[in-house]
Amino acid sequence: MTPEAIEACALALPGATLSVQWGDDHVFKVGGKMFAVLGSAGGLSFKASDLAFEVLTEGGPARPAPYLARAKWVRFDDLDGLDPDEVADWLATAHGLVAAKLTRAQRREIGLA
Repeated sequence: MTPEAIEACALALPGATLSVQWGDDHVFKVGGKMFAVLGSAGGLSFKASDLAFEVLTEGGPARPAPYLARAKWVRFDDLDGLDPDEVADWLATAHGLVAAKLTRAQRREIGLA
């Protein structure tokens, strides 16, 4: 999957924004909170559910994301072999997990209520 396709998928989610941080990393946010990061040197990191974190990192295609593993973030180093439908589902889940922690007022403000 290409970085451009990942970016389009992430930005299609309600209230999603893009911020370029830490040099040239593309950081996708909802309500000002990160839900995914597309690294400038390649790779994709995102927030995962507890179950998805275990499945994807224990013998799966991902590894715990540096600095964010305790918050259940996973990292894929290689984008080429990723299935677009799975990536879209993972990003939607990451978006939902982060959006669920926003206040009602924040969710309403960005059109999620």
